[in-house]
Amino acid sequence: MMRSDQDTQRGPSATPSAPSSMGGTTSYLGPGLHIKGEIIGNEDLKLDCKVEGLISIGGFRLTVGPSAHLIADIVAREAVISGEVNGDIRACDRIEIMKSASIVGDVSTGKITIEEGAYFNGGVEIGSNNAQIGTDLDTLLNGAKKADEK
Repeated sequence: MMRSDQDTQRGPSATPSAPSSMGGTTSYLGPGLHIKGEIIGNEDLKLDCKVEGLISIGGFRLTVGPSAHLIADIVAREAVISGEVNGDIRACDRIEIMKSASIVGDVSTGKITIEEGAYFNGGVEIGSNNAQIGTDLDTLLNGAKKADEK
């Protein structure tokens, strides 16, 4: 279930959305969900669920909670990983891999932090040659296809 500030005003049972790094809201998908397919959006997103597919949130932050299990490729401005990810992660600004994280896949980013105790099995590409990720989905997907062809 995705929630916004409007949802929090409807009743006391709604879970409040956390403020994002860009001044908006953060959508949240909780542990009771299992999603197969693509998640595409233009806002910060926190996942604590199971996802199989592609996650593309353009120039925004993805937070993968400790109870999340993702079999997915990720494209975002920044990614904070505390759960399990099987797939490649592309984040133009930064990737934070927390000690509770388990990642199997390649990462490509401008900056990376890996806490002691995290599990990581894959390649790392760090540098300014990463294209600026914006909100244009066609640009994102074309960039991912070009990277796959190399």
